[in-house]
Amino acid sequence: MYRKAFMAILAICFLAASPVMAGEKAHRLALQISDDSPQKMNTVLNVAANMSRYYSAKGEEIEIEIIAFNKGLHMLRTDTSPVKKRIGDFSKSMTNVSFKACGNTIKGMTKKEGKMPPIFAFADVVPAGVVQIMERHEAGWAVVRP
Repeated sequence: MYRKAFMAILAICFLAASPVMAGEKAHRLALQISDDSPQKMNTVLNVAANMSRYYSAKGEEIEIEIIAFNKGLHMLRTDTSPVKKRIGDFSKSMTNVSFKACGNTIKGMTKKEGKMPPIFAFADVVPAGVVQIMERHEAGWAVVRP
């Protein structure tokens, strides 16, 4: 588990390195979570925290988006999140990390459950998680699925 996370972080370091232009953020990382697995959710949070600390120690900025879709949306649900306490604390302390919830997945869950799933207030709903990931990639962000 730790080896996979370390390898993902190492890959991100190489992918995220790019020349910095005046006024541009030096590093941008999109992390995908599409599995309803507490281990994977914690790995995503670990990667985000490690990357944030790494660049902070170097005096550099990094912007991180955690994009949840499909079964990974459970990470951002107040009723089913297996990382509820950690993610709440995380959202308060890691100001360079934002959370995106897939609108398509929310619509599907709403239809299946008969009510809209409760999403954490700190999460922004985007029209489609995969579109968000693709657009971030096209804009030069490093995209990683730990």
